[in-house]
Amino acid sequence: MGKKKNQQPSASTGDLLNTLGDFTSKENWDNFFTIRGSDDSFEWYAEWPQLRDSLLPLLQQQPLPSSSSSLQILVPGCGNSRLSEHLYDAGFGDITNIDFSKVVISGMLRRNVRDRPNMRWRVMDMTQMQFPDDAFDVVLDKGGLDALMEPELGPQLGSKYLSEVKRVLKSGGKFICLTLAESHVLGLLFPKFRFGWNVCLYAIPQKPSSKPDLRTFMVVAEKECSNELHQIMSCYDHSSLACNPHQASGLLEALESENNIRGEYLSGSDVLYSLEDLQLGAKGDLTKLSPGLRVQLTLGEQGVSRFCYKAVLLDAKQQSGAFTFHCGVFIVPKTRAHEWLFSSEEGQWQVVESSKAARLIMVLLETSHSNADMEDIQKDLSPLVKPLAPADNDKGNQIPFMTASDGVKQRSIVYQGSSSLTGPIVIEDVVYQNDDGDFSRSLPFRRLIFQRTEDLVQSEALLTRDGLFDRGAYETEMKKASSSSKSKRRGAQRRNNESSSKMKVYHGYLASSYHTGIISGFSLISSYLENVASVGNRVKAVVLGLGAGLLPMFLHGCMQFMQIEAVELDPIMLTLARDYFSFTEDERLKVHIADGIQFVRDYGSLSAADNTPLHINKDALSNEVLSSNGSCEVPNPESQRSPAIDIIIVDVDSSDSSSGLRCPAAAFVEESFLQNIKDALSEQGLFVINLVSRSPGIKDAVISRMKEVFSHLFCLQLEGEVNLVVFGLCSEAHIEEDCIPEAALRLDKLLKFKHPEISQSITDAAKKLRRLK
Repeated sequence: MGKKKNQQPSASTGDLLNTLGDFTSKENWDNFFTIRGSDDSFEWYAEWPQLRDSLLPLLQQQPLPSSSSSLQILVPGCGNSRLSEHLYDAGFGDITNIDFSKVVISGMLRRNVRDRPNMRWRVMDMTQMQFPDDAFDVVLDKGGLDALMEPELGPQLGSKYLSEVKRVLKSGGKFICLTLAESHVLGLLFPKFRFGWNVCLYAIPQKPSSKPDLRTFMVVAEKECSNELHQIMSCYDHSSLACNPHQASGLLEALESENNIRGEYLSGSDVLYSLEDLQLGAKGDLTKLSPGLRVQLTLGEQGVSRFCYKAVLLDAKQQSGAFTFHCGVFIVPKTRAHEWLFSSEEGQWQVVESSKAARLIMVLLETSHSNADMEDIQKDLSPLVKPLAPADNDKGNQIPFMTASDGVKQRSIVYQGSSSLTGPIVIEDVVYQNDDGDFSRSLPFRRLIFQRTEDLVQSEALLTRDGLFDRGAYETEMKKASSSSKSKRRGAQRRNNESSSKMKVYHGYLASSYHTGIISGFSLISSYLENVASVGNRVKAVVLGLGAGLLPMFLHGCMQFMQIEAVELDPIMLTLARDYFSFTEDERLKVHIADGIQFVRDYGSLSAADNTPLHINKDALSNEVLSSNGSCEVPNPESQRSPAIDIIIVDVDSSDSSSGLRCPAAAFVEESFLQNIKDALSEQGLFVINLVSRSPGIKDAVISRMKEVFSHLFCLQLEGEVNLVVFGLCSEAHIEEDCIPEAALRLDKLLKFKHPEISQSITDAAKKLRRLK
């Protein structure tokens, strides 16, 4: 490697590093060598007297190839250094030198043609070598890699060069790299030579008279026949490492970091592999499907692709089934990447099963991808995932891309803000894609979303003009819209957007299926509710978690005999419910700004401390299974009821979904709190909790705790949803499953609905209630 123009030979290596940005320019080097001439050589790093004792033993130990009497040595980026000449004179006569500067190659050829006639000189780009695979026994680099690591270009050129080095080296061959061992260089060099390479690090002696300065190191990577992984060996005494303190600390830090990574690999830890690691066989032969294989990896690198990606490769556990795709890519947006479904191993296997792909490559997007649209992401990923496809991937067909989306056709943000308790909050008006012709999906809805669980809609309400709803009129309007031209539809959409602020939430409609499920569970105590209402008393219900206030408002409208109290920790939620979801309070509907857990505990403590029994007389409400005449009836309750709560509904999200439980927060399903719930409920009380988790194990654990507290449990699994609504009964008596349809009809008579389809949906949901034994 020659020195830069106008630099005096006495200049230090540190000064040379300051001009490193010019070292990738062919024109710069052509000009330099034209002015300097080939005879005036310059050694960028250590000179032959310092190199000889470290270098020659390595070459002499290298076994001779069977087909040749001498080692095939390649010196890339040779410049006008005398290193090759010294090696030739030391007995290594089969040396090929390459450099991208035609000027220096011509000069070096003239300088050596007589004395070293067998030395070869070729004009060639070291990042695109024109040699066959496995062509050389040794590749000897003196500063070439350092020169390519131009800070502004990043590792692109260096990465391409090292890939070429690995390609042209024979098995058993050595890559000998003389380098200043800066951290950004080692950060590329070490990972490139992980699997199937034995790497050692040497320190080159300095001139006796030289002061501590940037020191030259020698990295030796030996190509093995296997794909084993080894720790990097440092073949020098660290205590005698006399060089620039910054250089020494950077080298030791890079070495320690790489060996830690290798240690994790060796211990079997779940670490990130590079694509190159996998292609080298770090996890076996990826050209073949391996049922149950799961590998975390990184895709892309600076200069090679627009972005870098974190990905997980999964081969379906059962390979005997019919697959829609041999290999597919599933892209997870940043807003959903933290979800249990995509961040946990158990959840990822569920995605594989539902994708119908024999091999699924799940790509988890991050903040760095925020400004790119999905088309750009797919275009960038296509060449990166292609090497990961099994060898028989649908006879070379393109790999399909899948994404996790919410099915929204139109979206308009009506509020965007933040709370110190809840974090960023968005309220949006949406119209869904309506591929199945469902009329209700064609209507506008207002949604409340927390950014911490952005894919989980906290509340969803139907929007109508003036808060009124005439189904017949809406269906007629939609039919007219569907028969009009595209231009008219666009105009109508603009008018709808302009008038969206005039639309109001309609509280007579349940947009959330789990709200329907919650109310259907009231059938379990419908006889009790009927008897309380018949004597003019009120049923007391507490809803933990206000959200947009939609469930309390719906109950307030259809159950005139119910006293409802909602408990909400965040006061901003009450403001938003009032301003954007038409929530109102009156004598039957109150809101407490309080901690829901503490609210229940305090209520239960008061019940326990009061000498007057707060529970309804147990003897007054006998078995709800069968009365003396065999019907599903119970006697009337006492006319004087206690202030105990009859229904407690827990409908709160979790701020930490990484646990796998997204609703409710973990504290709401601790056994101690479940006992507080029971203490606060009347003897015929009902506990309702909305569980959102894709993990069967987590759901089973919650249900197991509930069984320790409540006499009987029922559940409703919502079709096509992850929500599981669980109901706990305090009474020792319980309703049998075959009595639930009759109980649902009794509940239907108590509820005052404006729309018969809502009544029917609740009745249908009640029929799906199942007892947990």
